[in-house]
Amino acid sequence: MGPIDKKRKNGPTNESFARSRKADNAEERPSKRPRPGEVEDKTTTGLKVPLVPKISRAGEEEAAFPRGGASVLTPLEHKQIQIEATRDVLFEQQNSKGGADEEGIRTVKKSKSRGKNKKESDRIQDEEETVKIEGLSFKRIIPGSLVLGLVSEINDHDIALSLPNNLTGYVPITSISDKLTQRIEAIAAAEDRATDEESELDDIDLNSLFSIGQYLRAFVVSTSDDAKSTTFGKAKRRIELSLRPQQSNNALTAQNVITYNTIMASVVSVEDHGVIMDLGLDDQQMRGFMSSKEIGHGIELSSIQEGAVYLCIVTGLNSNGKTVKLSTDCLRMGNSKKPNHLSEAPTIDAFLPGTVVEILVADITSKGISGKVMGMLDVTADLMHSGAGASGRDLEKKYKVGSKVKGRVICTFPTSDPPKLGVSLLDHVLSLVPQQAIKNGQKEKPLDILPLSTIIEEATVGSTHRARIIGYNFLDGVYLVSLEQSILEQPFLRIEDLRVGEIVKGKVETIIVNATGVGGVLINLSEGISGLAPEMHLADVQLLHPEKKFREGMTVTARVLSTDPSKRQIRLTLKKSLVNSEAAPFINYKDISVGMQSPGTIVNILPTGAVVQFYGTIRGFLPVAEMSEAFIQDPTQHFRVGQVVSVHVLKVDSEANKLIVSCKDPSAFGLAQQAAMKKLKIGEIVSAVVTEKSNDDISVEIQRLGLRAILPVGHLTDGTQNKNLSALKKIRVGQTLTDLVVLEKLEQKRLIILTSKPSLLKDAKSRTLLRSFEDVKENKAIHGFIRNITPTAVFVQFAGGLTGLLPKSKLPEDAVTLPEFGLRKFQTVEVRVISVDQTQQRFTLSMTDLITNELPQPVLALAGDPQEAINPVDDRITSVDDLTLGKLTKARVVSVKETQINVKLADNIQGRIDISQIFDSWEDIKDPKRPLKNFSQKQVISVRVLGIHDARNHKFLPISHRGGKTLVFELSAKPSDQTESAQEPLMLDKVKIGSSYIVFVNNIRVDCLWVNLSPNVRGRIRALDISDDVSLLNDLDNNFPIGSAISVHVKAVDVANNRLDLSGRSTGTSETLTFQNLSNNMVVPGKITKVTERQIMVQLSEDISGPVYLPDFADDFSEAIPTKYSKNDIVRVCVTEIDVPNKRMRLSTRPSRVLNSSLTVQDPEISSIFQLKVNDIVRGFVKNVSDKGLFINLGGNVIAYVRVSDLSDSYIKDWKSEYEVGQLIKGKVTELDTNLNHVQMSLKTSVIDKNYVAPIVFNDIKVGQIITGKIRKVEDFGVFIVVDGSSNVSGLCHQSEMAEKRVHDVKKLYEEGDAVKAVVLKVDAEKKRISFGMNASYFEDSVDSDNDSDDDDSVSDMPGVKLGTIIDEDSEEEDNNSDGGINLDGIENIEINAGLDEQSSDMEMKDIGGDDSIAALNAGGFDWSAGILNNIDDQSSAGSSYEDTAEKPKKKKRRKAEIQVDRTGDLDLNGPQSVSDFERLLLGQSDSSQLWIEYMAFQMQLSELSKAREVAERAIKMINIREETEKMNVWIALLNLENTYGSDETVNDAFKRACQYNDAQEIHERLTSIYIQSGKHNKADDLFQTLVKKFSQSPTVWYNYAHFLHTTLSSPDRARALLPRATQSLPSHTHLALTLKFAALEFHSASGSPERGRTMFEGLLATFPKRLDIWNQLLDLEVQQGDVDVIRGVFERVVKIKGIKPKGVKAWFRRWSEWEAKNGDKKTQEKVKAKAEEWVRSAAKSSGGGEL
Repeated sequence: MGPIDKKRKNGPTNESFARSRKADNAEERPSKRPRPGEVEDKTTTGLKVPLVPKISRAGEEEAAFPRGGASVLTPLEHKQIQIEATRDVLFEQQNSKGGADEEGIRTVKKSKSRGKNKKESDRIQDEEETVKIEGLSFKRIIPGSLVLGLVSEINDHDIALSLPNNLTGYVPITSISDKLTQRIEAIAAAEDRATDEESELDDIDLNSLFSIGQYLRAFVVSTSDDAKSTTFGKAKRRIELSLRPQQSNNALTAQNVITYNTIMASVVSVEDHGVIMDLGLDDQQMRGFMSSKEIGHGIELSSIQEGAVYLCIVTGLNSNGKTVKLSTDCLRMGNSKKPNHLSEAPTIDAFLPGTVVEILVADITSKGISGKVMGMLDVTADLMHSGAGASGRDLEKKYKVGSKVKGRVICTFPTSDPPKLGVSLLDHVLSLVPQQAIKNGQKEKPLDILPLSTIIEEATVGSTHRARIIGYNFLDGVYLVSLEQSILEQPFLRIEDLRVGEIVKGKVETIIVNATGVGGVLINLSEGISGLAPEMHLADVQLLHPEKKFREGMTVTARVLSTDPSKRQIRLTLKKSLVNSEAAPFINYKDISVGMQSPGTIVNILPTGAVVQFYGTIRGFLPVAEMSEAFIQDPTQHFRVGQVVSVHVLKVDSEANKLIVSCKDPSAFGLAQQAAMKKLKIGEIVSAVVTEKSNDDISVEIQRLGLRAILPVGHLTDGTQNKNLSALKKIRVGQTLTDLVVLEKLEQKRLIILTSKPSLLKDAKSRTLLRSFEDVKENKAIHGFIRNITPTAVFVQFAGGLTGLLPKSKLPEDAVTLPEFGLRKFQTVEVRVISVDQTQQRFTLSMTDLITNELPQPVLALAGDPQEAINPVDDRITSVDDLTLGKLTKARVVSVKETQINVKLADNIQGRIDISQIFDSWEDIKDPKRPLKNFSQKQVISVRVLGIHDARNHKFLPISHRGGKTLVFELSAKPSDQTESAQEPLMLDKVKIGSSYIVFVNNIRVDCLWVNLSPNVRGRIRALDISDDVSLLNDLDNNFPIGSAISVHVKAVDVANNRLDLSGRSTGTSETLTFQNLSNNMVVPGKITKVTERQIMVQLSEDISGPVYLPDFADDFSEAIPTKYSKNDIVRVCVTEIDVPNKRMRLSTRPSRVLNSSLTVQDPEISSIFQLKVNDIVRGFVKNVSDKGLFINLGGNVIAYVRVSDLSDSYIKDWKSEYEVGQLIKGKVTELDTNLNHVQMSLKTSVIDKNYVAPIVFNDIKVGQIITGKIRKVEDFGVFIVVDGSSNVSGLCHQSEMAEKRVHDVKKLYEEGDAVKAVVLKVDAEKKRISFGMNASYFEDSVDSDNDSDDDDSVSDMPGVKLGTIIDEDSEEEDNNSDGGINLDGIENIEINAGLDEQSSDMEMKDIGGDDSIAALNAGGFDWSAGILNNIDDQSSAGSSYEDTAEKPKKKKRRKAEIQVDRTGDLDLNGPQSVSDFERLLLGQSDSSQLWIEYMAFQMQLSELSKAREVAERAIKMINIREETEKMNVWIALLNLENTYGSDETVNDAFKRACQYNDAQEIHERLTSIYIQSGKHNKADDLFQTLVKKFSQSPTVWYNYAHFLHTTLSSPDRARALLPRATQSLPSHTHLALTLKFAALEFHSASGSPERGRTMFEGLLATFPKRLDIWNQLLDLEVQQGDVDVIRGVFERVVKIKGIKPKGVKAWFRRWSEWEAKNGDKKTQEKVKAKAEEWVRSAAKSSGGGEL
């Protein structure tokens, strides 16, 4: 800083800070001259936010004081300046005319006594030297002030800041930062458009942007008294604040941004190593940067959002001074041990709230402390912030005058002169932490110790009083208490004080009445607190006249149902059953337990039950079965909405917030009964006592258990229905029934069903009764009963609710033709299980396969029949008795099956050889797929008798078990069994884990093979364990057919459950896979369980499965197609990554992984960031598409980030539509951060391709250059052309530059997407505009022969016109909102999209003097040619005017040009071309009426009238109910459709429905317009007559009818007759405007009479002679008529009228003069001037002065 010139008058000397104050109210004394800031504030208008008046009064180029704060003046000079200043003040006060102003500035009178004058001077001088200590208050805080605040409350749309001295300010969500405001606008725009962007934009949560206790500097926007909102009877004062850096830093300039200064900054973007901040300074290039290490403890960098604001301290600047280093670490900003105060500053503007300063204590009073900063700037600490207010300490003992202390600036006083700041010396403010209270030696939050509304029994204020806490200021760290008795007596001060479920007393404030009657009662509970008792909760019974029971002022007792402090809502109930209930209220799901009882209110009744509302948000479901002990079919017949029911809890799920309740008597089913029911098992045999009989069932009570049960009548016997009824008659109440089987128990319904069927009782005793699905075995014969009968099948039920399917095909043949197959409900049947589906838990039954005869013969050996053997194969066998166990004999092959050989030992003795009893070793099997192919019929083989075959269970029994009708011997043909020593048959209990066997496939399933080890032992092989060769596992039927042999070993044996698991894989690989024995790079087979577009799930074992992601599918990413796999496919996978603790893994199917590592790999596997290097070109798959860019999966856990700016070299309008998840892309690594595991890539071709040619940019375009391009948009005034190979460079070819001849209709000549050639005519570098020309003459010198020969759209064939004005695209697009209005005439074509206008149907004439084509109604029409399909984008209306001409361009065939343009790939360019295209667009634009109407037009183009109607009906249902205009457009389109192609009935039907769902008047008017445009004038006339009757209060209806009669029907008499009718129906204030419109129709209409119109005007002017607006309208109409004499007569008549204001006459003369200049001569112009002068003289004479 340079030296200061002491002689200059305007330098920053002490005179700048001289104090001239009044003793009473010195701070309000006006200055001698207004300061610049004050003048600026007074001239500010509109919505401009006032700026903070700067503290410094020095210019920006001058410093307020030298560095260090030392003055350049001597003490003597200081004293002289002060004396002179005092003398000047006294002199001014003595010579002022008005003395003191209204605010009471005291005038010092000249005293006769010299001594007295001296004393007065000394007194004023002392007052001037004393700085007044004052705290911040609502009166002193003014718009423009800056204050330090602390976040005390965070709401949905604003935050509350605690300000000094118990003030509270509010910051709206729109006043936080510009970035946040942009996010809000984007969300609002997305909601308006109702597109898919809505799902991508996250809602703004202020809780994630701010935290309670956070310090911020705020700008005071406004202060107001809200008289509507009262607290304790006083008007609520509101202070509105702003945190925007532009306002909270507005006193800062670039030179004041120095180290240790505080600054408010908003987050612009979050980077990898820190945050870029916006400082809001005038210098836009100055930005802030906050390192990730400086964001403070407990704040994660990833949690910081764009738009958040922070109070930061400046830690330094970079070398160029444009980047400010910031820190928001409170530990650093509030560390008193480190020098963090601002010791040097260029100007005093640097001292803003939040900054720590060193204060030289100048004075200590009872009001606080005053001092100076840097010896110049005054600061004060009031009683509260000096530390004396709360602690009561003596300030003079703690601080000494002349000592230095640190303080933090907390506010500014913009109106003080000289400048002054408020500071705080409180420890927690200096440390920037919230105040903490100490209780029992522990620090706690003050409000946790003493919450608001707490009553303090002993509060000491000199004396002891009873007090109540009514507030707390976080910044001051002080409670606000009240000693008023009314406050102490109030039961509640806040809504938060009310507890849900609490009983309260209040007074009826008002009765709310709505459309249905009384909607509720508003009850006042305390001052400022009222709650609503809805109509449902007024009483236990439904009141017909609630207003008679409740009167205003009546005292009532209520109970709190729920509270919502954020919305200030309280719901109460007056129901006595709820108010007087002593049961614990249900308030929290976690506090509710099973068995608890409480009353609740039914709020909804469903067919399956009712919803019961308790307190708060607690709701429970009451099933129908739990409503009553008796059966209830329709709940609405027994219950009503609003009814209170007493329920108890059956089931509660606190995590899912679900509650099941019951109305049944809980005492009838207590804990003992619950325990007994749990112990009771299905299939158990019990005894019961009959308690009740009915025609359908018998109610019993089980003995010793006390449980109630039901015995259906159908379960009494196995016989017919008559037998059941006969048994029922024999049963009496009180009788004990024995041998009852528990058939089913329903614990939730507390229902037990019993049966006494003998067949089921027998099965229960033999333990063969099916009780669960595990009991179901194939080929098992079982008993059940009929549950249900359908036309195609019968459902058979067993115990435990188990049900099997008995198909129609499996019923006996004689029963199929009978009604209901000859069966009845509850009938006992015997069935056989033929198939079991373990996965779906289903099984199929049969009644035809109960007995199996595999070898039917005419003569068979019967059980127990000692027949002789007929023609035995072995002569030693003479009878059946010779076939003993282990007998060696001969047998002859009868047939060879897949799994057995059927043989006969004699003609009457049958036998079978299971395939497992033929081979001893694997070597004996020649063909594993067909082991039995070497056997043939009639072959005689040696066998050994093993036993008798059990066809039901597929087992063999000992010889003694000769049951059944026939005997089939189980034989063995193994060579090892043909010796004298017989081997014991293999049983399951003899099978050991690890032993090897040869097994044979018996059944093939999707996931396993069922195999036989022996006739008695059956096992299972999982698909993954069948073979090491995975290629064999995908086709089990062909590779392992039934009967094929497999060498296996045993994996697991479970004898108890009859389960055997086998494996055909090698011993080393057959171990059951677990996470413990898995390892990286292990190759294992797996089964695909799920296939998606981005991954497949592979199951390795029953408990382990893992995903295969896109980068792990193939070595060439182009071949990574997950959908080529199918569910249940078996694949080889390699374990690439395993996480044992979290039980996760990643698998790979890359050939280089699972086959051969030496295979060629195009896309290397990337599993770590260390495999990458900068400049590597890699490929990957899009993992996520976000607003910030793309996230690419390169493999493993390596995710690369691509910024939006790195996506492409050219501009992409909608870049998100170019990418989708799973898309393969190629990019180059640009940045690597191994510490943070961050990879950044670029997809730009210029970065990837070395031979990249940069696209054409604007600067490459030169005048005269010939370019090729495509038409981007077609307008009436020209076409916009995008240059080929450019970075979205486009320009305009005007209509006049297209051809030599005039082009009348550009849209007929060109279409969007056409390829054209053009010449650059003009380049405007400033406005970035290019003008093209396609005139053939421009190409005469350079003709491209290739293009001319191939392109039929050559410019040489186009008609041309002369060069015209070039029109900018932007200026034309601004006129995009023009639409046709509502025209009743001049309509030729009917276009469907004309109904899209959003203007109101009520159209008022703005100017009567319009042209002849005044629009009355316009509904547009149809264009069923579907030409609109080519223009799906918004079309701009032409901004340039063009001439109408009768000349039309000749049509030329241009079809060949379409071959050049590929229109199939870009839906956005060409619009939807098929039904699927429309359906796809409608998924994202379901609320777009334009798209729906285009869909209707498309269907009509295909002559699909019915489908077009269906589209319209779909649109009406799907468009959001809030989009009234969009729905209206579809209705109008439907009316157009029916009017054009439908009948009168369909039109009327659509019209009636449209009136129901839309504004009836508008629908009437639209249909009228449709009739007029289609030439149906009679129908339009009839509808108009209906209009004026139904909507007679609308002036527009009368005028539109008159316009129709004048212009369309040419019936002026009928139109004139409407005016008297209209004036009778309409309010009087509308008569004048309507009469003017009717008069104007007489001038405009061809059938009207201008003379009649003049007569109507004369009548109005006679009543309103001074209404210049009426005269102006008459003049406009006369000007259109063109009669010069009549026009001059109108001008002269107005001038002669007396009493018109000069301003109106001046405008009238100006208009007269302008008209004469165009239509008169010099003489008439002079006459006008003369009349004007005459009028001025006359007016001046009558008023005694003045001028025009």
